[in-house]
Formats: sequence, structure tokens, C-alpha cells
Amino acid sequence: MTEAWIATVAQMLTPIGTFSEEQVRLFAHRVRRRSVEKDAVLLAAGAVCQTVYCSLGGAFYQVSYNDEQEPVIIDLHLPGQWFFNHQSFVTQTPSAYTIQAYSDGIVLELTIQVIHELIAMSPVFLQLGSLLNQATDRIRFFDQNLTPAQKYQYVLDFQPQLLHLFPLKMIAAYLKMTPETLSRVRERLARGIS
Repeated sequence: MTEAWIATVAQMLTPIGTFSEEQVRLFAHRVRRRSVEKDAVLLAAGAVCQTVYCSLGGAFYQVSYNDEQEPVIIDLHLPGQWFFNHQSFVTQTPSAYTIQAYSDGIVLELTIQVIHELIAMSPVFLQLGSLLNQATDRIRFFDQNLTPAQKYQYVLDFQPQLLHLFPLKMIAAYLKMTPETLSRVRERLARGIS
């Protein structure tokens, strides 16, 4: 276990809570670092989600397919973000979505078994439960009934890296709008019209 790995893990734990150096080392010793190739499936639809991922590099997405077998983008994940299929992980039932790599990348893998082991070692690891709250943020985002312009402005303000890692067609699908609507919104914002 290198000091660089410890520092990386500490950085990924910072948004979750406060952990001592010893606790970071315990965590770092139990999680797995994995290289992932473009198009690799981290979670297949129909499998039970047993792992929480953190992107150390690369772009990932969650997708389902409609009746015509066209992809429906559920979520997009950037480097530095934790992600998993919330419903499947919490209920331990088969996932309705696939989690896939959009590009080559590196993930940190935290299994449900490791979470339980860490909590058994120290109650401080109960802070890992905040990962479950992060997964509901997107649901709240779309429950606000934002206009297409407001959704795109949110991306510009809080997730601009999406625009560099994913094609506009995927971003439009993530924002639940057509690519044509997204193009019109982008054009209006570029001209200063909201």
C-alpha cells in the first residue's frame, strides 16, 4: 500500500465524512482498485448490486432499454464521483439498469461485505451511509420540474465536465430532453437569452 494510494483514498473519503489516518488506511487496505476498459459492464441489468464504485478516472453511465431496445440514460458519472444502482443495492434485488464504462477508466470498488466489515471495526464507518443519500440527489433534481434551460444551466454550474466526457446526445438523454431541445437551449444561452 503506497502513500500515493492512501492519499487518493483519503481524497475520495473527504466528501463522505471525517476519518483519521488510521481509518483511511483500514479503508484503503480493504477496497480494490480496478482498471476498466471502455464499454466494460460493471453491473449488468438483472444482477444484484453488491458494489459501490468511485471513479478515479474515466466516465461511466447507467442505462436501461425501452421496449424498442433503445438506450435510456439514467445517470452519468464523472471522475471523483461515487456511483452504484441505489435500488438494487439497498433492497438486494436485481438491478433494472446496467452500469457501463463510457471510456477507459479506473474505479475504486467498495463491496457491501467490506462496508459491513469496516462498520464492525469502528462505528465511524457508519458515515459511509451518506453514499446512499448521494444517489437520491438526482431524483430530487428531476422532481423539481426544472425547465430544459434550468437543467442545462445546472450542468454548466455544477457538472461542466459532463460536456467534455460525454456526447451531447447522452447529456440530452440524461437531462430528459431531446437532442434538438438541448441544441436550442445551448443556442439561446450562447446568445444570452434564457
